[in-house]
Amino acid sequence: MILHFNYEELTALRAGAEVFLEGGETGGGGVLAPSEERDHVEALLPLLDGDVSLPTLRDVYAVQTAVGAITSMLRAEMESSVLMAHPAGERAVAAYFDFAHVFTVSHRLREMASEMEALIELVTGEPPTVETARSFQFPD
Repeated sequence: MILHFNYEELTALRAGAEVFLEGGETGGGGVLAPSEERDHVEALLPLLDGDVSLPTLRDVYAVQTAVGAITSMLRAEMESSVLMAHPAGERAVAAYFDFAHVFTVSHRLREMASEMEALIELVTGEPPTVETARSFQFPD
């Protein structure tokens, strides 16, 4: 399956991933990321130059983990920007849009995972397992 992005989503994801890998929020006081999240964000970053093919549910779960970590970091940055200045301040508005674009991707990933889980269950008669999440292939 293909995860489609628009330009704004790719830009926000790339910037968010880079900030995440540098240690967290851009507002200072960064927090060390858990290694699994960090590994998934590192793996996602080079793919962020266009649409991404996700042939297995395991691949979707990995991207979901990365995007979830970026979304959480961008949400914290947005909240911090609003509180440090004014809700309509330029930095707060930019932080909102970065968060909103990545949050939208996160929502699409949840829908994609749900559809893939349902198809695996329909075909195998059982909920997805670690093995079927790894081996069941979805065409682009």
